[in-house]
Amino acid sequence: MLTRRSALAVSFAATMSTMSSCTKRSDRPLFAADTHPHDYPTVRAVEYMGARLAELTGDRLKLRMYPGGQLGEEKDTLEITVFGGLDLNRVNLAPLNAIAAETIVPTLPFLFRSQSHMRAAMDGAPGRAILNALEPYGLIGLCFYDSGARSFYNTRRPIRTPDDMAGLKIRVQNSDLFVAMVDALGADPTPMSYGEVYQALVQGVVDGAENNWPSFVSSRHYEAAGYYTLTGHVMAPEVLVMSTRAWNRLDETDRAIVRQAAEESVPVMRTLWDQRVRESRDIIAAAGVQVIDTLDQTAFQSRMAPVWDRFVTTPAQRRLVEDILAVENSDA
Repeated sequence: MLTRRSALAVSFAATMSTMSSCTKRSDRPLFAADTHPHDYPTVRAVEYMGARLAELTGDRLKLRMYPGGQLGEEKDTLEITVFGGLDLNRVNLAPLNAIAAETIVPTLPFLFRSQSHMRAAMDGAPGRAILNALEPYGLIGLCFYDSGARSFYNTRRPIRTPDDMAGLKIRVQNSDLFVAMVDALGADPTPMSYGEVYQALVQGVVDGAENNWPSFVSSRHYEAAGYYTLTGHVMAPEVLVMSTRAWNRLDETDRAIVRQAAEESVPVMRTLWDQRVRESRDIIAAAGVQVIDTLDQTAFQSRMAPVWDRFVTTPAQRRLVEDILAVENSDA
């Protein structure tokens, strides 16, 4: 059965597809969707992109944003985008994993050495290869946005080595990769929807979870989990995609403008994201959460070999891993 939001998304897609086939591109704005709220860095970055499009084309190309999951979950809006009902969509890499195997690579645990390494790799040839891998599937990859460094937090004890994770029930996303990662670290992976985690931490259904600084704060999980270990185990970015159907209605000049505006939105997003991380860290410090930043990182990384072997299975994926590891960055 369709949920009310999914039904709205389907209705929206049908309406927009009809409009797209019956009108010229300049007759309506580009429609964009994001599940994040209106003030989130990715939403504000896409809105900045829209402002640049209008500026660069004399208001001929405009953009209308639908944030906060107004048009459904990412799996819904992604399908709508592929079929041309949406023009632009900011999505997590997870729903793309089943579409293009290359998108799995940036989600591998302990792949990136640091935030600057991730940014350098995604801005360079490896990132372009991942974006290009989407083209056969009805999507044009435009750019990557940050999604932060994910780290473990729990209610029981400080985690400094994988041995400290033994016996802990750790909430994970409904992802085979995340389940395999936590299992390899010796904890008990417990898939659970994000909205259930706070109560599960309070009631002891799970001992911990993992996420980035801003999410640790916005979810209020820090109120229940007093230990936050900076493993930075996953730094998977998010991606801004455009429907190939919408792309094909643009001429070469407008395509170049869309790419330019998207690329210019990336540093805007990163500035906003870094500011939010700093604010979140201050909130965590004031709350008295014990932040563990001295840990045996090598011990965590050494347990990932079987996880990588399981999920890196194609020559294209292996080349991407090698290319990303070879990327130099300022704090390597």
